[in-house]
Amino acid sequence: MDLPSNCVIEELIGQDKATIWNDLIASIDRLYEMNKTWDKGFRDWLYEYKYRRGGKTLCTFYIKENTANILIIFGKAEREKFEMQRNTFSEQILELYDSTETYHDGKWLWIPIDECLSCDEILDMLKIKRRPNRK
Repeated sequence: MDLPSNCVIEELIGQDKATIWNDLIASIDRLYEMNKTWDKGFRDWLYEYKYRRGGKTLCTFYIKENTANILIIFGKAEREKFEMQRNTFSEQILELYDSTETYHDGKWLWIPIDECLSCDEILDMLKIKRRPNRK
């Protein structure tokens, strides 16, 4: 699937969310060398943008009209690491984490991309999942 242009993304999710989206993507690209794939989203999501390496997904972005989310799945080991660092995260992240159901394959954290989002916190969550591999 072709990468939608920044103009298409901005038109779809709005300028404020698109700015956060672009900041997150640029930050992840600075920290991680990963395979990145665009695809059509599932269910009612229009697009998905996935970061993977070695058969493991770091995170996936989903967008549709007026909405953008990042999905981070924490398995058992990541949940244990998160709990050890719990006091470093905001109330917003803690509330989201605590209210997310844990399934047999992990905790699926659907984090909305909006003005309340801290890019640094998202990066800290990704660092729990996988150490950065760029110098």
